[in-house]
Amino acid sequence: MATREARAVWTGDLLAGSGTVSGATGKFSDVPVSWSARTEAPGGKSSPEELLAAAHAACYAMALSADLGRAGMKPSRIEASARVTFDKVGDKWTVVSSDIAVSAQVPGADAKKFAEVAEGTKENCPISRALKGNVKLSVRPTLL
Repeated sequence: MATREARAVWTGDLLAGSGTVSGATGKFSDVPVSWSARTEAPGGKSSPEELLAAAHAACYAMALSADLGRAGMKPSRIEASARVTFDKVGDKWTVVSSDIAVSAQVPGADAKKFAEVAEGTKENCPISRALKGNVKLSVRPTLL
């Protein structure tokens, strides 16, 4: 079992306040966050949704590498990006979707089989499983 930790500090009210988020490993520290960075232009600040997108992209790339290996394909490079959408549902702000764009170099791979594996990974990577049922998940695979 693995446990990871991060810490957030917030000062002030929601609209005028601001905060920071740091990872316990020290690999990211005091990253500024604000409400306007979530709902408007980032303005040099991050947001929980950007951090979720980073987590989903990293998780997906690792899981796709494993899934391709199990399918008899050996990737030489995988590049994944996730676009997380934060929108109002009724009167509540909600993470509504995570769309993954992935391109991979997989020597000798069949494009149809690659797309099937990529779709399965979308359903089964650990972050996808955490989001499933609450967030619309999609993947756009490209075999290079």
